[in-house]
Amino acid sequence: MTGEQLVARVRGLAAAGERVVVGIAGCPGAGKSTLAGWLAGHLTAAGLPAVWVPMDGFHLADVELERLGRRGRKGAIDTFDAHGYLALLRRARAETGNVVYAPSFDREIEQPIAGAIPIPPDARVVVSEGNYLLAAAEPWRQVRAAMTEVWYADLDDRVRLDRLVKRHVQFGKAPAEAVRWVAEVDEPNAVAIRATRDRADLLVDVDALPLTPSDSY
Repeated sequence: MTGEQLVARVRGLAAAGERVVVGIAGCPGAGKSTLAGWLAGHLTAAGLPAVWVPMDGFHLADVELERLGRRGRKGAIDTFDAHGYLALLRRARAETGNVVYAPSFDREIEQPIAGAIPIPPDARVVVSEGNYLLAAAEPWRQVRAAMTEVWYADLDDRVRLDRLVKRHVQFGKAPAEAVRWVAEVDEPNAVAIRATRDRADLLVDVDALPLTPSDSY
C-alpha cells in the first residue's frame, strides 16, 4: 500500500465516528516508530487529529527489571507492564470527554516518562506501535482486541539489523556490545514476533513508503 492508501484506510475506519486505535507491530528495528509518527502526522495534516502513543512507554523501569532479574534482556515480552498498556488503550478508546495522559520512552536515558503524551478530546485516532501487539498470550490477546486494527511493519532483515545495531551504538552501547545485544536479545524476540505476522489486519512494506528512518525505528 502507498502512504496515501494507508491514510485513506484509517479515514475509512474513523468514518463511523468512534475514536480509532491503530496498532503497528513488527520486529525490533523494522520501522514501527517511524511509520507510527509518519501516520499520525499525515492523518492530522489531512484533518483527522491523531496522536502517537508508543508501547515503549510501558517498559518496566530499570530498577524493577533489576529486582526481577530481567534487565539483561530488556525488551522481552515480560519486561513490559502489559496490563497497564491494556488499561491505557481501553481508556484512550473510551474516554473522549477529557485528556488521557500516556507515558513516553526516552531513549537517551532508556526509561519511561509518565504523563508525557496528552490524548486530547478532539483526537480521532491513536496510533500505537510495539513488538508484541499480536502475541497470543494474555493479556496481549486483550491488547489486540482493544485496537481497531493492527498492522505489521515488514522490512528486509539485512536493513533492519543494520539499523538496529546503529541505534544501540547511538544510544550508548559499544559496537561489539551492540552486535551481541542484537544477536542474544533482540533477535530471539524477533523470532517470536515474526511468528505473529499472519494475525495482522494488514502487512505494510516499510521500504515502499516515503519514510526517513529516525532514531526511534
